[in-house]
Amino acid sequence: MATLTTPETPEPIPLELAESARTRRRGLLGRDGIEGALLLTPASAVHTVRMRFAIDVAYLDRTLRVLAVRTMRPGRVGLPRFRARHVLEAEAGTMERWGLRPGVRVTVRNF
Repeated sequence: MATLTTPETPEPIPLELAESARTRRRGLLGRDGIEGALLLTPASAVHTVRMRFAIDVAYLDRTLRVLAVRTMRPGRVGLPRFRARHVLEAEAGTMERWGLRPGVRVTVRNF
């Protein structure tokens, strides 16, 4: 399994990868939550239509630097983010605890 770290996370965070069109389309649909995060790659936008819970969304550039972080409630459609190549999804509130904010670079192991 892949892991994610930031300068403020003491332990690696479990990370699921959605690299195929099918897994990116499915994303977190049909789940009640996630332990860790889901990385959609390549991706520049997401939606929360038919989702069961609110999520934090971090838009990452090609070097895995955070461009923006948003919280999205179920039933929303996000616009594509210019320069975003990857999108990181996690349960609402977790990205603030992980220190994810614009300018922070994340490290992904086994990517």
